[in-house]
Amino acid sequence: MGLFIGLCCDIKEGYLKSGFSAAEVMEFDDEETIVGLENALLSLGHKVERIGNGRELARRLASGDRWDLIFNIAEGVKGRSREAQVPAVCELFAQPYTFSDPLTCALTLDKALTKRVVRDRGLPTAPFEVVSTLEEAAAVSLPMPLFLKPVAEGSSKGVTRRSLVKERSELVAVCRELLEQFHQPVLVETFLPGKEVTVGIIGNGSTARVIGVTEILFTDKAEMAALTTLEKEQKKEGDGERVFCRPVTEEELLAAQARQLALLAYHALSCRDVARLDLRCDAAGVLYFLEINPLPGLNPVFSTLPITAEWAGMSYVKLIDEIVESAWQRYKC
Repeated sequence: MGLFIGLCCDIKEGYLKSGFSAAEVMEFDDEETIVGLENALLSLGHKVERIGNGRELARRLASGDRWDLIFNIAEGVKGRSREAQVPAVCELFAQPYTFSDPLTCALTLDKALTKRVVRDRGLPTAPFEVVSTLEEAAAVSLPMPLFLKPVAEGSSKGVTRRSLVKERSELVAVCRELLEQFHQPVLVETFLPGKEVTVGIIGNGSTARVIGVTEILFTDKAEMAALTTLEKEQKKEGDGERVFCRPVTEEELLAAQARQLALLAYHALSCRDVARLDLRCDAAGVLYFLEINPLPGLNPVFSTLPITAEWAGMSYVKLIDEIVESAWQRYKC
């Protein structure tokens, strides 16, 4: 049976036209992604209405409009809890929606709080400190090298070649730049020099399962950790210059370790329907949790989750179908 689905999204082009900068809209989806989602949902027999952003959704819900399901990929514009805004509005109006609830969406955008929860569950994550002032930056006790990034940004905002700090003399200067640019604390964590993988998970509770594991590979022309997630998601098999991906087969030990750690983190953070997790190895090959995205990119061509699904034999349409079915089953119970 087809559903009446409302598509809630922040479209990059619209914000650019209204005066937002390219940096401010890095997290938002482009028209290609929205059209891809609409086409997938229509091909599955659903009726689809493009709602727009969270403000428009709130206006429509307050006026009495309802949908069988909101397919939510809206990132929100401002605030540490911006990714929780649409889920919170949906819950306020008893409107069914996809993906994680407001608590998980707010928690996981704050990388330090996320790492504390993961660490509390006994799962490995790199040692870290949170810096809010230059005095705190100067007092960081972690050994070099370190990796620095804003504590609550997505799409690797603030991650540049200067994020990898190898000398203590650079630490305060880079913290100053990030504090001034993003007006939020800086996450300072031990740099992990080993392999990096991303893991896609779909489902809820005991039915949650790993779709696949993808390794992010860096060429000699790219210093590890100097590339942003955005760049990674724009490279399927690579341009031969900086970065490319490869599927990690089930026979590889790395795959088994990644699957176990990712599923444990997914459940520890109470994720729903789907998420993408980033993990990285230390020098000894031990995997650590980096971060999680409960609203993963869904561009049918460039985003890592659909690429991972495709390598596992799951088409883009099938991926979207399973997300919708996972969410719908939650509300039928």
